[in-house]
Amino acid sequence: MSDTDWLAGQFEENRGRLRGVAYRILGSLSEADDAVQECWLRFSRSQTDQVENLRGWLTTVVARICLDMLRSRKSRREDALETGDPAPTVKPANAADPEAEAMLADSVGYATLVVLDRLNPAERIAFVLHDLFDIPFDEIARITGRTPEAARQLASRARRRIRGATALPERDLAQQHSLAQRFLAALRLGDPLKLMEVLDPAFAVQADAVAAPRGVPKDVHDAESWARQAVQAAHGARLARLAMVDGSVGLIVAPRGRLFRVLRFTYANGLITAMEVIGDPERLRGVEIGELNR
Repeated sequence: MSDTDWLAGQFEENRGRLRGVAYRILGSLSEADDAVQECWLRFSRSQTDQVENLRGWLTTVVARICLDMLRSRKSRREDALETGDPAPTVKPANAADPEAEAMLADSVGYATLVVLDRLNPAERIAFVLHDLFDIPFDEIARITGRTPEAARQLASRARRRIRGATALPERDLAQQHSLAQRFLAALRLGDPLKLMEVLDPAFAVQADAVAAPRGVPKDVHDAESWARQAVQAAHGARLARLAMVDGSVGLIVAPRGRLFRVLRFTYANGLITAMEVIGDPERLRGVEIGELNR
Protein backbone atom coordinates (compact mmCIF):
# COMPACT_ATOMS: atom_id res chain seq x y z
CA MET A 1 0.00 0.00 0.00
CA SER A 2 1.39 3.40 -0.98
CA ASP A 3 1.70 6.27 1.51
CA THR A 4 -1.03 8.13 -0.36
CA ASP A 5 -3.42 5.19 -0.07
CA TRP A 6 -2.66 4.85 3.63
CA LEU A 7 -3.30 8.56 4.21
CA ALA A 8 -6.54 8.39 2.25
CA GLY A 9 -7.68 5.39 4.28
CA GLN A 10 -6.94 7.14 7.57
CA PHE A 11 -8.80 10.23 6.44
CA GLU A 12 -11.84 8.29 5.24
CA GLU A 13 -12.14 6.66 8.66
CA ASN A 14 -12.59 10.15 10.12
CA ARG A 15 -14.54 11.83 7.32
CA GLY A 16 -17.98 11.32 8.91
CA ARG A 17 -16.89 12.85 12.19
CA LEU A 18 -15.17 15.77 10.45
CA ARG A 19 -18.26 16.44 8.36
CA GLY A 20 -20.40 16.40 11.50
CA VAL A 21 -18.10 18.86 13.26
CA ALA A 22 -18.00 21.19 10.26
CA TYR A 23 -21.75 21.07 9.69
CA ARG A 24 -22.55 21.94 13.29
CA ILE A 25 -20.12 24.86 13.21
CA LEU A 26 -21.06 26.20 9.78
CA GLY A 27 -24.75 25.24 9.51
CA SER A 28 -24.35 24.47 5.80
CA LEU A 29 -23.62 21.05 4.37
CA SER A 30 -22.01 22.40 1.20
CA GLU A 31 -19.67 24.60 3.25
CA ALA A 32 -18.99 21.70 5.59
CA ASP A 33 -17.95 19.55 2.64
CA ASP A 34 -15.66 22.39 1.46
CA ALA A 35 -14.07 22.51 4.92
CA VAL A 36 -13.54 18.73 4.96
CA GLN A 37 -11.97 18.86 1.51
CA GLU A 38 -9.59 21.62 2.63
CA CYS A 39 -8.76 19.53 5.69
CA TRP A 40 -7.84 16.62 3.42
CA LEU A 41 -5.56 18.86 1.33
CA ARG A 42 -3.75 20.05 4.45
CA PHE A 43 -3.55 16.52 5.83
CA SER A 44 -2.12 15.13 2.60
CA ARG A 45 0.60 17.81 2.58
CA SER A 46 1.52 17.54 6.27
CA GLN A 47 4.05 15.42 8.09
CA THR A 48 1.82 13.48 10.49
CA ASP A 49 4.16 10.61 11.36
CA GLN A 50 4.62 11.91 14.91
CA VAL A 51 0.94 12.70 15.53
CA GLU A 52 -0.24 10.49 18.41
CA ASN A 53 -3.96 11.32 18.19
CA LEU A 54 -4.79 11.59 14.50
CA ARG A 55 -8.52 11.94 15.15
CA GLY A 56 -7.95 14.89 17.46
CA TRP A 57 -5.44 16.45 15.06
CA LEU A 58 -7.89 16.28 12.15
CA THR A 59 -10.72 17.67 14.29
CA THR A 60 -8.52 20.61 15.28
CA VAL A 61 -7.58 21.29 11.67
CA VAL A 62 -11.16 21.24 10.40
CA ALA A 63 -12.26 23.44 13.32
CA ARG A 64 -9.62 26.04 12.43
CA ILE A 65 -10.74 25.97 8.81
CA CYS A 66 -14.35 26.47 9.90
CA LEU A 67 -13.37 29.35 12.17
CA ASP A 68 -11.65 31.07 9.23
CA MET A 69 -14.77 30.49 7.10
CA LEU A 70 -17.04 31.96 9.79
CA ARG A 71 -14.83 35.04 10.12
CA SER A 72 -14.77 35.45 6.35
CA ARG A 73 -18.55 35.12 6.24
CA LYS A 74 -18.95 37.79 8.94
CA SER A 75 -16.55 40.10 7.10
CA ARG A 76 -18.53 39.75 3.86
CA ARG A 77 -21.76 40.61 5.68
CA GLU A 78 -20.20 43.71 7.24
CA ASP A 79 -18.81 44.83 3.87
CA ALA A 80 -22.25 44.45 2.33
CA LEU A 81 -23.79 46.58 5.10
CA GLU A 82 -21.17 49.31 4.68
CA THR A 83 -21.58 49.55 0.92
CA GLY A 84 -25.35 49.22 1.01
CA ASP A 85 -25.15 46.32 -1.43
CA PRO A 86 -26.79 43.03 -0.48
CA ALA A 87 -24.45 40.09 -0.09
CA PRO A 88 -24.70 37.85 -3.17
CA THR A 89 -26.60 34.62 -2.74
CA VAL A 90 -25.06 32.33 -5.32
CA LYS A 91 -25.77 28.63 -5.04
CA PRO A 92 -22.41 26.85 -5.00
CA ALA A 93 -21.64 24.37 -7.73
CA ASN A 94 -21.12 21.65 -5.15
CA ALA A 95 -24.38 22.38 -3.30
CA ALA A 96 -25.29 19.51 -1.00
CA ASP A 97 -28.27 17.26 -1.47
CA PRO A 98 -31.19 19.13 0.20
CA GLU A 99 -32.67 15.88 1.52
CA ALA A 100 -29.36 14.85 3.10
CA GLU A 101 -28.95 18.28 4.66
CA ALA A 102 -32.52 18.21 6.01
CA MET A 103 -31.91 14.82 7.62
CA LEU A 104 -28.68 16.02 9.20
CA ALA A 105 -30.35 19.23 10.44
CA ASP A 106 -33.14 17.18 12.02
CA SER A 107 -30.60 15.00 13.82
CA VAL A 108 -28.85 18.07 15.22
CA GLY A 109 -32.05 19.93 16.12
CA TYR A 110 -33.43 22.89 14.21
CA ALA A 111 -33.57 25.09 17.30
CA THR A 112 -29.92 24.33 18.04
CA LEU A 113 -28.94 25.30 14.50
CA VAL A 114 -30.96 28.52 14.73
CA VAL A 115 -29.20 29.51 17.95
CA LEU A 116 -25.77 28.46 16.67
CA ASP A 117 -26.26 30.76 13.70
CA ARG A 118 -26.75 33.66 16.13
CA LEU A 119 -23.57 33.00 18.13
CA ASN A 120 -20.25 34.63 17.36
CA PRO A 121 -17.64 32.36 15.72
CA ALA A 122 -15.67 31.68 18.91
CA GLU A 123 -18.82 30.73 20.86
CA ARG A 124 -19.89 28.34 18.11
CA ILE A 125 -16.48 26.69 18.01
CA ALA A 126 -16.29 26.33 21.79
CA PHE A 127 -19.78 24.87 22.19
CA VAL A 128 -19.62 22.47 19.25
CA LEU A 129 -16.15 21.15 20.02
CA HIS A 130 -16.59 20.78 23.77
CA ASP A 131 -20.27 19.93 24.27
CA LEU A 132 -20.82 17.86 21.15
CA PHE A 133 -17.39 16.36 20.46
CA ASP A 134 -15.63 16.34 23.85
CA ILE A 135 -12.62 18.40 22.77
CA PRO A 136 -10.80 19.72 25.89
CA PHE A 137 -10.76 23.45 26.57
CA ASP A 138 -6.96 23.58 26.31
CA GLU A 139 -7.23 22.62 22.64
CA ILE A 140 -10.22 24.92 22.03
CA ALA A 141 -8.17 27.76 23.54
CA ARG A 142 -5.40 27.17 20.98
CA ILE A 143 -7.91 27.14 18.12
CA THR A 144 -9.71 30.33 19.19
CA GLY A 145 -6.69 32.22 20.49
CA ARG A 146 -8.16 32.44 24.02
CA THR A 147 -7.19 31.13 27.42
CA PRO A 148 -8.72 27.81 28.54
CA GLU A 149 -10.89 29.68 31.07
CA ALA A 150 -12.10 32.07 28.38
CA ALA A 151 -12.90 29.09 26.13
CA ARG A 152 -14.87 27.55 29.00
CA GLN A 153 -16.87 30.77 29.37
CA LEU A 154 -17.56 30.87 25.62
CA ALA A 155 -19.03 27.38 25.75
CA SER A 156 -21.03 28.20 28.87
CA ARG A 157 -22.62 31.29 27.28
CA ALA A 158 -23.48 29.36 24.16
CA ARG A 159 -24.93 26.50 26.22
CA ARG A 160 -27.25 28.84 28.13
CA ARG A 161 -28.56 30.37 24.90
CA ILE A 162 -29.10 27.01 23.21
CA ARG A 163 -30.97 25.59 26.19
CA GLY A 164 -33.30 28.58 26.21
CA ALA A 165 -33.85 30.63 29.34
CA THR A 166 -37.12 30.01 31.15
CA ALA A 167 -38.49 30.77 34.60
CA LEU A 168 -41.31 28.23 34.22
CA PRO A 169 -41.80 25.60 36.92
CA GLU A 170 -41.31 22.05 35.63
CA ARG A 171 -45.03 21.31 35.90
CA ASP A 172 -45.99 24.31 33.74
CA LEU A 173 -43.28 23.48 31.22
CA ALA A 174 -44.58 19.91 30.95
CA GLN A 175 -48.15 21.12 30.42
CA GLN A 176 -47.08 23.58 27.72
CA HIS A 177 -45.05 20.86 26.02
CA SER A 178 -48.08 18.55 25.96
CA LEU A 179 -50.44 21.23 24.59
CA ALA A 180 -48.02 22.36 21.88
CA GLN A 181 -47.33 18.76 20.89
CA ARG A 182 -51.05 18.00 20.59
CA PHE A 183 -51.57 21.25 18.66
CA LEU A 184 -48.89 20.25 16.13
CA ALA A 185 -50.16 16.67 15.85
CA ALA A 186 -53.70 17.90 15.11
CA LEU A 187 -52.41 20.27 12.42
CA ARG A 188 -50.43 17.47 10.77
CA LEU A 189 -53.47 15.17 10.88
CA GLY A 190 -55.69 17.92 9.49
CA ASP A 191 -58.17 17.32 12.32
CA PRO A 192 -59.94 20.53 13.47
CA LEU A 193 -61.78 18.73 16.29
CA LYS A 194 -58.53 17.55 17.89
CA LEU A 195 -57.11 21.02 17.38
CA MET A 196 -60.01 22.59 19.24
CA GLU A 197 -59.40 20.26 22.19
CA VAL A 198 -56.32 22.30 23.09
CA LEU A 199 -57.71 25.73 22.23
CA ASP A 200 -59.67 28.07 24.45
CA PRO A 201 -63.07 28.85 22.83
CA ALA A 202 -62.04 32.51 22.63
CA PHE A 203 -58.66 31.58 21.11
CA ALA A 204 -57.11 34.65 19.45
CA VAL A 205 -54.62 34.65 16.60
CA GLN A 206 -52.49 37.49 15.35
CA ALA A 207 -50.17 37.09 12.36
CA ASP A 208 -47.92 39.68 10.81
CA ALA A 209 -48.25 40.53 7.13
CA VAL A 210 -45.47 38.14 6.11
CA ALA A 211 -46.71 35.17 8.13
CA ALA A 212 -50.45 35.17 7.45
CA PRO A 213 -51.34 32.20 5.18
CA ARG A 214 -53.32 33.02 2.10
CA GLY A 215 -57.01 32.68 2.80
CA VAL A 216 -56.61 32.82 6.58
CA PRO A 217 -57.37 36.17 8.32
CA LYS A 218 -54.49 37.90 10.15
CA ASP A 219 -56.61 38.42 13.28
CA VAL A 220 -59.07 35.80 14.53
CA HIS A 221 -60.96 35.55 17.84
CA ASP A 222 -62.77 32.24 17.52
CA ALA A 223 -61.25 28.81 17.96
CA GLU A 224 -63.66 26.84 15.77
CA SER A 225 -63.54 29.09 12.72
CA TRP A 226 -59.75 29.41 12.91
CA ALA A 227 -59.21 25.65 13.37
CA ARG A 228 -61.24 24.73 10.30
CA GLN A 229 -59.36 27.23 8.13
CA ALA A 230 -55.97 26.41 9.62
CA VAL A 231 -56.00 22.68 8.88
CA GLN A 232 -56.61 23.48 5.21
CA ALA A 233 -53.69 25.90 5.08
CA ALA A 234 -51.24 23.96 7.28
CA HIS A 235 -49.15 22.46 4.47
CA GLY A 236 -45.94 23.43 6.28
CA ALA A 237 -46.87 21.76 9.57
CA ARG A 238 -44.59 18.78 8.81
CA LEU A 239 -41.64 21.22 8.93
CA ALA A 240 -42.60 22.67 12.31
CA ARG A 241 -40.73 21.65 15.47
CA LEU A 242 -41.28 22.33 19.15
CA ALA A 243 -38.82 24.79 20.69
CA MET A 244 -38.47 27.28 23.48
CA VAL A 245 -39.76 30.62 22.21
CA ASP A 246 -39.12 33.61 24.47
CA GLY A 247 -39.14 31.41 27.55
CA SER A 248 -42.24 29.33 26.75
CA VAL A 249 -42.94 26.31 24.56
CA GLY A 250 -43.79 27.27 21.00
CA LEU A 251 -43.24 26.12 17.43
CA ILE A 252 -40.65 27.08 14.87
CA VAL A 253 -40.40 26.40 11.17
CA ALA A 254 -36.71 26.41 10.37
CA PRO A 255 -35.86 24.26 7.35
CA ARG A 256 -32.21 23.22 7.62
CA GLY A 257 -31.86 25.58 10.58
CA ARG A 258 -32.91 28.77 8.76
CA LEU A 259 -35.62 30.41 10.87
CA PHE A 260 -38.69 31.04 8.70
CA ARG A 261 -41.72 31.16 11.02
CA VAL A 262 -42.33 31.31 14.77
CA LEU A 263 -45.57 30.42 16.54
CA ARG A 264 -45.61 32.00 19.99
CA PHE A 265 -48.36 30.70 22.30
CA THR A 266 -50.14 32.12 25.35
CA TYR A 267 -51.35 29.49 27.83
CA ALA A 268 -53.97 29.67 30.58
CA ASN A 269 -56.18 27.22 32.45
CA GLY A 270 -54.73 24.19 30.68
CA LEU A 271 -55.43 25.52 27.17
CA ILE A 272 -53.81 27.62 24.45
CA THR A 273 -55.56 30.98 24.63
CA ALA A 274 -53.66 32.94 21.97
CA MET A 275 -51.06 32.58 19.27
CA GLU A 276 -48.83 35.04 17.48
CA VAL A 277 -47.40 34.03 14.12
CA ILE A 278 -44.17 35.82 13.23
CA GLY A 279 -42.63 35.80 9.78
CA ASP A 280 -41.12 39.25 9.39
CA PRO A 281 -37.32 38.76 9.21
CA GLU A 282 -36.60 41.77 11.41
CA ARG A 283 -38.97 40.53 14.12
CA LEU A 284 -37.63 36.97 13.86
CA ARG A 285 -34.15 38.22 14.74
CA GLY A 286 -35.53 39.53 18.05
CA VAL A 287 -37.17 36.24 19.12
CA GLU A 288 -35.23 34.19 21.66
CA ILE A 289 -35.09 30.56 20.50
CA GLY A 290 -33.85 27.63 22.56
CA GLU A 291 -33.76 23.85 22.34
CA LEU A 292 -36.58 22.05 24.16
CA ASN A 293 -34.98 19.17 26.03
CA ARG A 294 -37.66 16.85 27.35
